[in-house]
Amino acid sequence: MRKTTTLLAAGALAAGTLTALGISQASGADATGAITGYGGKCVDIAAASSANGTAVQLYDCNGTSAQSWTVSSDGSLRALGKCMDVTAAGTANGTKVQLYDCNGTNAQKWTASNGALVNAGSGRCLDATGPSSANGTRLQIWDCAGSANQKWTLPTGGGTPPTTPPSGGTGVQAVAPYLYNGWGNPPDPTTIMNATGVKWFTLAFVLSNGSCNPQWDGGRALTGGVDQNTINKIRAAGGDVVPSFGGYSGNKLEESCTSASALAGAYQKVINAYGLKAIDIDIEASAYSNGTVQQRTVDALKTIKANNPGIVEYVTIGTGQSGPDTGLINKAAASGLTVDSWTIMPFDFGGAGQNMGTLTTRAADGLKNALKSAYGYTDDQAYRHSGISSMNGITDNNETVTVADFRTILGYAQQHHLARLTFWSANRDRPCPGGYPNDDTCSGVSQSAWDFTRTFAQYGG
Repeated sequence: MRKTTTLLAAGALAAGTLTALGISQASGADATGAITGYGGKCVDIAAASSANGTAVQLYDCNGTSAQSWTVSSDGSLRALGKCMDVTAAGTANGTKVQLYDCNGTNAQKWTASNGALVNAGSGRCLDATGPSSANGTRLQIWDCAGSANQKWTLPTGGGTPPTTPPSGGTGVQAVAPYLYNGWGNPPDPTTIMNATGVKWFTLAFVLSNGSCNPQWDGGRALTGGVDQNTINKIRAAGGDVVPSFGGYSGNKLEESCTSASALAGAYQKVINAYGLKAIDIDIEASAYSNGTVQQRTVDALKTIKANNPGIVEYVTIGTGQSGPDTGLINKAAASGLTVDSWTIMPFDFGGAGQNMGTLTTRAADGLKNALKSAYGYTDDQAYRHSGISSMNGITDNNETVTVADFRTILGYAQQHHLARLTFWSANRDRPCPGGYPNDDTCSGVSQSAWDFTRTFAQYGG
């Protein structure tokens, strides 16, 4: 058993403001690149399919051809050889936008105005449904309201679509090693940042103080102490943090808060204290096995999503060798909660001498299958909502995860475009000066300082 272990979590537009032809306001004619919108996400063609009728959606920017749009002088927006089209030339609010053969009709003509894209056939604006910035959010037409989910930035020409971190339409980095101030001789995060290029850390753990009140480790003040100093230092160096709620030990907010609204309030207190872009929810140990606590957590996360547009939510859970227990995932899907990454902890399977790189990828495939079943995702969508949180070095069950295993995991993440790639912990990412002390100060395997972080820092999504 890990000692603390991770986480491991409007009015209408005024007439006369439209530009004359098409979309020249934000770009020159025939500019090519990404169209970005709500939550910093990119306008994307689902599964990169060029079939007529393919959904046009929001998705993490990834630099692929499915997000490379040409702003044509005829007012159309083109990708994969086809045009952005209002389904069946509909004009009603809520009509979905799709990819279709270019045909020159008004259903495929768009005009830029004050950041909006107005469809010529309907006079309505391109709109992210919900409003939501979740991956897979369908685009539709709706009455122009000047709202954030109707604001779009078009390519300026000459460039390629940007690549942003998975799950990071808001700039949240997929790679954020765990850093723990409770013990384990915490390293200086700026030392790791300078040595490896990693910018983000997952800061552990926010717990209950015995009531529905969040504190670091259940005992350190939320602000003003060592944890805030760590956050300030990381941000001053150009990085940021993802606070992790939970861990294996201690009092969990998910159990101490007796209602979903109270739990959401506790989460919100931490979000407000630091102006967070992302949170990480651990629901392991007794909390994970309690169905009431699971549902409370799901409902609280729905509230956080609704009240904090664009926030990234991670939920991290344990797993067996063939994948995780699906109870929490199924509850979330049935309740309409879509999180940015379901992240498994593929270790503590039991027994030494196993190839942990292979076991990790096997468990991750199991997670992918669970997400497909629960949410109706394609393989690609399921992978892009998946994450891995490994443990570097000797695990609590005496398995050995080596730097070579991290390279295997990195290759798998790159192949499948996982939403998250992290590990427990930066404290352990150092060689031991003597024998392995099992106190979270070093890894217990042959390495140079920060080798595990340096490996995962190569991940580009």
